[in-house]
Amino acid sequence: QIAAFGLVPKWFEAIDGAAQMAVLGPNVDAAAYARNMGSPILPGKMGVYASHLAVWAEFLASPHAAALIFEDDTVLHVDFPEALDTALAAAELWDVVRFNCVRAKMPVRQASLGRYSLNAYVGPFTGNAAYLIRRPVAERLLPRMWPQTRALDHELNRFFWHDYRQLGLEPWSSHPDDGGTSTITGAKFALVRKPVWWRRLPHYWLKAGNYLRRAAWLWRKGMLPTLAGKK
Repeated sequence: QIAAFGLVPKWFEAIDGAAQMAVLGPNVDAAAYARNMGSPILPGKMGVYASHLAVWAEFLASPHAAALIFEDDTVLHVDFPEALDTALAAAELWDVVRFNCVRAKMPVRQASLGRYSLNAYVGPFTGNAAYLIRRPVAERLLPRMWPQTRALDHELNRFFWHDYRQLGLEPWSSHPDDGGTSTITGAKFALVRKPVWWRRLPHYWLKAGNYLRRAAWLWRKGMLPTLAGKK
């Protein structure tokens, strides 16, 4: 897919969380993860988190101003080159921009870019299958990402804490498709084990509070005028 669009990728061997538990384990706060995510951490979650950050480090060792990062289950749509060019032409408007999602709730338009909408999100915005990240934000975030206390997309969705602009370009120009089989969560999420609902109450409380934290940060940055019909 990438070759068909004239892009030349640099392949990165992902980190196997199960095989690297002895190395990754000391960098994980398992209790905080369970509290924040509502379920125990899986080795695959450690591996994908560490893999993305290792790619960031490799990016920062290069001279490039931004990195386009794909997970290996990304399916590119025919308009992906157009979406990529559109995002790069408006690079002053974002720090991280995603080209697909698992969830993207309560979008707030920041700019109309041709047939695309550049959106912030008050609700959950998860999924890291295809995104651009700029050098300054990768430099600033990388030291702040350890120890791991959340899944990567949930950590990045705390843009209000890390103070950066995480946006999405819709309509999405790609989507993730693992065929129902994942080394992270198992076939059809078979490896995921969630406690009974009442043990997850702190997680639900945190999720509800994050809606307010995201909205408050966007309001302080002047990124919520759309809700008042001013954009």
